[in-house]
Amino acid sequence: MKAMILAAGRGERLRPLTDTTPKPLLEAGGRPLIVRMIEQLVAAGMTDLVINLGYRGRQIQETLGGGDAWGARIVYSREPEAALDTGGGIFKALPHLSDPCLVVNGDVATDFPFAELPRNPRGLAHLVLVPNPPHHPGGDFALREGRVLPSGVSEPTYTFSGIGIYSHALFCHCRPGRFALAPLLRRGIAEGSVSGQLYRGFWSDIGTPERLKAWDRELKRRGGEP
Repeated sequence: MKAMILAAGRGERLRPLTDTTPKPLLEAGGRPLIVRMIEQLVAAGMTDLVINLGYRGRQIQETLGGGDAWGARIVYSREPEAALDTGGGIFKALPHLSDPCLVVNGDVATDFPFAELPRNPRGLAHLVLVPNPPHHPGGDFALREGRVLPSGVSEPTYTFSGIGIYSHALFCHCRPGRFALAPLLRRGIAEGSVSGQLYRGFWSDIGTPERLKAWDRELKRRGGEP
């Protein structure tokens, strides 16, 4: 299975850090966020990677090159400076991706065991959900016996981790351009075509300077490893 790391966004909430450095190259524990994610994916056997580029994308490509330093093979999907949002970015990269493919947000910090993900889940998508963090107490979706459900049902609601496996069929009615992923997922969930799992280990989205500092402290506590 090929994996895609979403790295095209502007990182507005991380300003002023992102005024000169793209979010994926911000460091925690002495290494860029995206380098840590590449290392985790390679360790899980996912060496063919696609990275989308938008805001300050040249800096990312110059830093990572072809991925040889980490035993990876990186292909870049270039987008406009303003980027195509999550859905549009994945759709543009589909020609470079396996079916299904793993997609990970570039601002995720986690010790999730990627090697344990199902390689060929049924349906349109398979999502990793996590307990709701303090900044997102309402969550996104519910989970019942491995099936993702919309919020508002009797089961507890959890937060989408930004880690998902997607069938190309999820995008079958899409056209090139900027669009979000969430409406596609909600449509698939309404059709009963999205499976999922709950992960209770360490996870954080590095969306603010405070969370970046917290991840840095966590890495130092762990001796530098997620």
